[in-house]
Amino acid sequence: MTAGSGDSALEVALDVSAVPGQPAGAGRYVVELARALAGRADCGLTLLARRDDGARWAQIAPGQRVVAVAPSRRLTRLAYEQARLGSVVAALDAPPVEVHHGPHYTMPRRSKVPCVVTVHDLTFFDHAEWHQRSKVAWFRAAMRYSVRHAAAIVCVSETTAGRLRDVLSPRCPVMVVPHGVDQVRFVADEPWPGADRDVLERLGLSRPYVLHLGTLEPRKGIADLVAAFDRLAHDQAELELVLAGRGGWKAGPVMQSVAAARSRGRIRRLGYVPDADVPALLRRASAVVYPSLEEGFGLPALEALACGAPLVTTSGTSMAELAGDRALLVPPGQPFALAAAIETAISERPSPGGVRRRADGIAIAARYTWAACAEGHLAAYLVAARG
Repeated sequence: MTAGSGDSALEVALDVSAVPGQPAGAGRYVVELARALAGRADCGLTLLARRDDGARWAQIAPGQRVVAVAPSRRLTRLAYEQARLGSVVAALDAPPVEVHHGPHYTMPRRSKVPCVVTVHDLTFFDHAEWHQRSKVAWFRAAMRYSVRHAAAIVCVSETTAGRLRDVLSPRCPVMVVPHGVDQVRFVADEPWPGADRDVLERLGLSRPYVLHLGTLEPRKGIADLVAAFDRLAHDQAELELVLAGRGGWKAGPVMQSVAAARSRGRIRRLGYVPDADVPALLRRASAVVYPSLEEGFGLPALEALACGAPLVTTSGTSMAELAGDRALLVPPGQPFALAAAIETAISERPSPGGVRRRADGIAIAARYTWAACAEGHLAAYLVAARG
């Protein structure tokens, strides 16, 4: 389309080459955004995938163009994006691409097509210790380039947008577009009687549990959660702590905190949990605890609210922006306060206050859909296409 003409679809290229086979966090965002955009008549989608990953994206977004050109190895892929991807996108025709979207901080150098870039958080600047040194240098440079040359920036929360303006002073429009939640899967009621029990039996869970869902890495506050659980374990004799998610970078110290815990025999690691099992895991948790020190958005917190789970998370973060008083909020890095909040979340669940908090959380989560997320991205694409 000639951008804004309204008589045909805006042609958008979405770089999906960084999404792993078992996506979490930012990868989940890209998958769900691709699905939602593929269902719109006003957006034509070209998915730029790794050379060995085209078939997956053809299934995720049926009927959309998939161009599997990116190298599979991360360092080679990043260099390819910077040096060559811009020319590849500009050369696409029938139909030509009008906007390119880099959903993970970066964009091609010297792109002839206007670009939209998603910024998830500013931790490469604020907390370099949470990342590999080589990634810090790369992404700092890439983000500085993006804020100077992108036609629009998408931030996933007001928290991130404010920090981006403070740190990098972008020259282009900054648009806040929150993530969504799958309103079919993440619901408070199990799909049929006994469905959740079957999932928990398959995962080997038979006792009450506190759940953490997410990649296991230092910024997730897992050591604080383990210390908090140690304080609770004596009085909550049946309670287990369940850690669901892959080990991330510097997972070693996280695992050391588990190994050193007095209650280590009641801490369960599930590893990566298939998407289909996650709602049951959330619904049946005595409490979902997401004590991350910082997040761009905090999708597991939203999914927990949608499933009606009591949520404990950290104040002053994007999760607090999202949940407000529907969650119990604790300052980051304070395991004593975290233990008290978890105990409150468990004890108040059947009370009128707990029931009201649960209903309010479900109502908040219902406002966040992937269709709305796609709508917000299309608005950013139109801003970019119109220059």
